[in-house]
Amino acid sequence: MTTIDTTPRNPVAAFGGGAIIGALGGLIGLGGAEFRLPLLIGMFRFAALEAVILNKAMSLVVVASALPFRAGTISFATIADHWTVLANLLAGSLLGAWFGAGWATKLKSETLYRVIAVILVLIAIVLVLGHEPASNTSTALTGAWQIGAGVVAGFIIGVVASLLGVAGGELLIPTLVLLFGADIKLAGSLSLAVSLPTMLVGFTRYSQDASFAVLGRHKKFLLIMAIGSLVGTFIGGQLLGLIPSPLLLPILAAILIISSVKVWRHG
Repeated sequence: MTTIDTTPRNPVAAFGGGAIIGALGGLIGLGGAEFRLPLLIGMFRFAALEAVILNKAMSLVVVASALPFRAGTISFATIADHWTVLANLLAGSLLGAWFGAGWATKLKSETLYRVIAVILVLIAIVLVLGHEPASNTSTALTGAWQIGAGVVAGFIIGVVASLLGVAGGELLIPTLVLLFGADIKLAGSLSLAVSLPTMLVGFTRYSQDASFAVLGRHKKFLLIMAIGSLVGTFIGGQLLGLIPSPLLLPILAAILIISSVKVWRHG
């Protein structure tokens, strides 16, 4: 018998937590979902799978709004011009998102906590070593090798995005820059264009699980925290450049590692 969680959550804390996490994400060009997930599990005491589903719903709001927000710098026409790159990554990420969501719904809660903790550590490493790498006009792989690598990378990113309920930008942006030679600003918008359909596929798969009902039970909490995330992301974007990345990224990576330890112990 499934126990229905009716624990009350403070709406002020939901908005404030969403805003703070959104600001952190906005400072480095991410949606903040990597930081929001440990908050949902630790502070708000959601079970692992419910936290992932709530996180994915809020991530969808952030990603869907970010694309038009960025259109003044990177137009939709420019994104469309790179449709081959999008198709290459989506060929893997859509499949990965479906499988990742399926695996998450079948894992025991304790196992899912462990998986989330390990992935948070890996993301912390990528954040420090792979974020905003220098753009290049040439790539190590071309032709069929590049296409194959794109599908494999997309699949892995799709799995991670579904398991954590994130957009996957922290992995997509380095992939777009290093594998396809995209400019860092263009990579940010292409990342969002890949993330949106990838997340929708994962969301559709999660809708088949009983845990999906968490969205209906906590719709007020979801809305408040999503609004806070949007406000925070906007503020973080305005603060961009005031805090140097060499200082900011290690701090954020440390937050992820500490969060991963807490999530692991929570399990």
